[in-house]
Amino acid sequence: MFNRADKNEKRKKRHIRSRRYIFGTAEKPRLNVYRSLSHIYAQVINDVTAETIVAASTVEKDLKSNYGGNIEAAKAVGKAIAEKALAKGIKEVVFDRGGYLYHGRVAALADAAREAGLIF
Repeated sequence: MFNRADKNEKRKKRHIRSRRYIFGTAEKPRLNVYRSLSHIYAQVINDVTAETIVAASTVEKDLKSNYGGNIEAAKAVGKAIAEKALAKGIKEVVFDRGGYLYHGRVAALADAAREAGLIF
């Protein structure tokens, strides 16, 4: 049997390790993904000023009633984050998978963001 806390600690270590190479600037901010059991969250972050430019998640009113923590929800969040980023004038981002495998909900979010117009 595995301990969920140990699993999350390992994910955090992988995320820290990958963050050595992934850095968001004003011209090319970082698209960060966080995945919980019931929801999925995405943020576009400028690491130079340490500010979140736009964010989208299944907790928001327009997505909460329709989706939970499944692949369709990830696609909807990916589309929403891309639309918000494009409205702010952001076309290119650096994708940060947050220590998760690029598979399932994380990959669905990334693919939906690409289809909606973000470049990464």
